Amino acid sequence: MRLFKKHSSADLSGRSLDRMAWRRFCRNPLSIASLVVIGLFLLVAILGYLITPDHTPYCNQQYLELATLKPFSKATFLITNPTDSHTPFFQRMAQGEPLPYTATPIIKYRYARDSIVATPYNGDPIVVSRHEAEVQTRTFLLGTDGYGRDVLSMLMIGSRVSLSVGFIAILIALFLGITLGALAAYHGGWVDNLILWLINVVWSIPTVLLVIAITFVLGKGFWQIFIAVGLTMWVDIARVVRGEVLSIKEKEYVEATRALGYGTFRTIFRHILPNIVGAVVVIAASNFASAILLEAGLSFLGIGVQPPMPSWGMMVKENYGYILLDSAYLALLPGLAIMLVVLAFMLLASGLRDALDIKR
Repeated sequence: MRLFKKHSSADLSGRSLDRMAWRRFCRNPLSIASLVVIGLFLLVAILGYLITPDHTPYCNQQYLELATLKPFSKATFLITNPTDSHTPFFQRMAQGEPLPYTATPIIKYRYARDSIVATPYNGDPIVVSRHEAEVQTRTFLLGTDGYGRDVLSMLMIGSRVSLSVGFIAILIALFLGITLGALAAYHGGWVDNLILWLINVVWSIPTVLLVIAITFVLGKGFWQIFIAVGLTMWVDIARVVRGEVLSIKEKEYVEATRALGYGTFRTIFRHILPNIVGAVVVIAASNFASAILLEAGLSFLGIGVQPPMPSWGMMVKENYGYILLDSAYLALLPGLAIMLVVLAFMLLASGLRDALDIKR
């Protein structure tokens, strides 16, 4: 038993992200920059509606009078009919809350004794008591889209969609890929041939076409996109896991587990998989970026996340017609957000690969 533990711990220290590998990772400025970018987007996604300028559900507060405002534009609103509604903290963070008042965009206003005389964009002037209404000025930092919605708020909530799709899709892909790849390599024989045949079949189908086919079967929606992307990204992980397990299963400590009568799953999940976690982490970080691109592409095609839920791919679809006009930023901003997140995850995967390269 002592000999078994010695071999297992030695192999673990050589394969996992140990202290030396962490130092190599921290010496790479691109890796640190990628972690900072991912951390910022993750923080925005978690806080959600608590920090968005438009905290209504799906950031869908529309002001058609204020459509396609330029960045840093200011607008004046007449605030009437305030209510005392209260939304629990976590519900407000996750789902937002309706406006507790009525906001009417106005062109100008003036005070007349105890009244406010406001001129809206269309219609007759509005006269309300100063005790029942107020005037507020709001700045749209990134402007508004064609429906008068705040672009910054939609970008911030769109990060939640992209990161959550990537996270859950990778969890599904990791479960399938690790399980099938490890079983194929450990058992060999007809089990290996069957799983390898399945891997080759899925591998031969273009990923986008396979995702579209699964989406058509499951239907359009937020949760369906998780499953569709996850069911197409396990192949890479299974191939990597299979190759790593093939090289490890003949080592002494694995032979010791067989001699001690340990079961297959205990040997695989407690003594083999911890030694290939480095390779799995690298491929998972790379596939995370691919999952975000797939979600954006499906939303652009209209078969991914459905309105009114904001998504970066859907924002590009809704605003790509403005590229030839003077509001090209409406399509470029979500595209830039996609590029930054994908680049950050690719740099993270590259940094992890260099840090975990024991030959260096």
